Amino acid sequence: MNYKKVFFPNKEGTQLSGYLELPVNQEPHSFVLFAHCFTCNKNFFAVKNIARALSENGYGVLRFDFTGLGESEGDFADTNFSGNVEDLVAASAYLEKEHSAPSLLVGHSLGGAAVIFASEKLPSVKAVATIAAPSSPGHVTHVLRSNIEEIKEKGKATVNVGVRDFTIKEQFLNDLNSRDLKELVKELEVPCLILHSPHDSIVEIKNAEELYVAAKHPKSFVSLDQADHLLSKKEDSIYAGKVISAWASRYLDLP
Repeated sequence: MNYKKVFFPNKEGTQLSGYLELPVNQEPHSFVLFAHCFTCNKNFFAVKNIARALSENGYGVLRFDFTGLGESEGDFADTNFSGNVEDLVAASAYLEKEHSAPSLLVGHSLGGAAVIFASEKLPSVKAVATIAAPSSPGHVTHVLRSNIEEIKEKGKATVNVGVRDFTIKEQFLNDLNSRDLKELVKELEVPCLILHSPHDSIVEIKNAEELYVAAKHPKSFVSLDQADHLLSKKEDSIYAGKVISAWASRYLDLP
């Protein structure tokens, strides 16, 4: 078994649960921190496939559940986007204490936005890769559009995302809309890889264009042609992991 279950506290003392994927020799040359998509978790199939594709190429990958999701403690209703960023900072601190600080951040969908925000707080990071990321955190509100008025009127609402119901509070919306991702991307001081499918119907390809235009060089774009937003086909997520692995090797201090 090339992965192990780990637990670590976030800034609030809430216990977060994750898996650390390791290469076969158990000696990764670099560590990666992975941020899953909105309301997903560390066991989402695309997350596992990407993490394993990276570990097969010598990386150690920490994939974990954000507060209130999966096996992590806390109430999702009381979280917000800023909390996700702080969870990433806590995960980085765990890696630095137990192994080595992460040099690569990878984020899927809203997790892609989160890793960009987290990168400015993590001096060890030398490269960032996003997959199907929105150009604004507030873009996620399109998933909640039928409940927006109820959230604003009552302060919260129960929203069905996928096959589960989640309670979304107004403070979550306010926090999303207060973040300017494109301005932050302009100041990003590390190489950035943007992966996106032109067929993505959840986060349209224009988001990738806006992020790419805003970012400074060195920056790269890879089209995940034929893939959907969640990378439902196994070959799409494995391909994404292999591409990220090869791309990042140019910017990390590999042996």
